[in-house]
Amino acid sequence: MEEFYKLVNQIAQDKIEFNQGSSLILNHANFEFEFVFILPRNYIFNSIPEKVNYTTDTYIQAIASIPLKPTFTPVVILKSFRSKIAFNKLETLRKDEQQKTIIALLWIFKQTDTQRRNTECKNGCGHDWHNN
Repeated sequence: MEEFYKLVNQIAQDKIEFNQGSSLILNHANFEFEFVFILPRNYIFNSIPEKVNYTTDTYIQAIASIPLKPTFTPVVILKSFRSKIAFNKLETLRKDEQQKTIIALLWIFKQTDTQRRNTECKNGCGHDWHNN
């Protein structure tokens, strides 16, 4: 499962192109939605400085720019509910919505982590994954 941690962070840091990286995750022989879902969810919550409602301009812009149709269920949920409620709903979506959910979360994490690297971590940080 260490491979998933690495892939998620490589996608966020543009070390792997987004579509290629998300495809590697979604088509991985050991892909388990429940496990993979937790990674970007937790990473998103950690990368957003506003811990009261987990909303920042970067987070809102990331949702607006998810590379999926805006009518897809995960995107509608993310736009319609506060982050913690949305994530709870995403976790229980039908199996046919799981890949879209992972793509949406990877995209959001890519955006929020890029913002964090460009601000909080600009002059160095203690995040091991930012220093690989």
